[in-house]
Amino acid sequence: MTHVEDELTSQPACWTRAAGEAQRHREALPAPGERVAIVGCGTSYFMAQAAAVLREGAGLGETDAFAASEFPAGRPYDRVVALTRSGTTTEVLDLLGQLTGHTRTVAITADPRTPVMRAADDVVVLDFADERSVVQTRFATTALTLLRAHLGLHTDAVVDDGRTALADPLPERLVDSTQFTFLGRGWTVGLANEAGLKMREASLAWTESYPAMEYRHGPISITTEGTATWMLGDAPEGLAEQVRATGGLWIAGGLDPLAELVRVHRLAVAVAAARGLDPDRPRHLTRSVILTP
Repeated sequence: MTHVEDELTSQPACWTRAAGEAQRHREALPAPGERVAIVGCGTSYFMAQAAAVLREGAGLGETDAFAASEFPAGRPYDRVVALTRSGTTTEVLDLLGQLTGHTRTVAITADPRTPVMRAADDVVVLDFADERSVVQTRFATTALTLLRAHLGLHTDAVVDDGRTALADPLPERLVDSTQFTFLGRGWTVGLANEAGLKMREASLAWTESYPAMEYRHGPISITTEGTATWMLGDAPEGLAEQVRATGGLWIAGGLDPLAELVRVHRLAVAVAAARGLDPDRPRHLTRSVILTP
């Protein structure tokens, strides 16, 4: 078993633990009514997108998401939340340094022995969700689960769906697809973006991701026999029928969208195996991007 396989299977247990610890971290995490930005790089940026939509949609305050390198200098926020598994990513550390002294910051990380512990005003450590694999699975979904629980949006049903995602077989023909498109709506657009990234990292697959309503505006033109379109969350009316009419494979997301992402993790590993690739050693990637001055 690869590291990524071992780590992705532990996600339901990690979610349960993170949800149980959310109350303990209440003071470090955004309070209702605060204007908040959530930042990250790569996978963490896509989790930030999902969390931002969830928070604002729950009526808890204006919330934006940015890649750490694209944070708008000078825009006022009450608090900036940085997601960083490694605690060493250059763009995140640089941004936290720029915000020191005038914007309260909190970092959610997996490693308490890294520079982010000194760079942020508050730190939430999810070391039980740390990973050996370069490809993120459980830390990302556990960090998002912590934020969902903090917002009052996590339930035991999410964990049950996560276990179902690990136990049920993947749909037939899916592993043999030549192209994968992931669709989301609202908070699941971030998950769709992450699903596409995971497939590219682990299996070098041709993947794309879009807000579901945008799929009709051009991207559906590539859909044909041998391609797969996977909906994370509820699909717009009529879209499934349109995809099937092209000959493409439609995958409906019947589980909680976070659990659907676990199914994508499994698919990434399965496609990597079918192509003779090692998902623990993705091409050109390292655990953390550390830039030399």
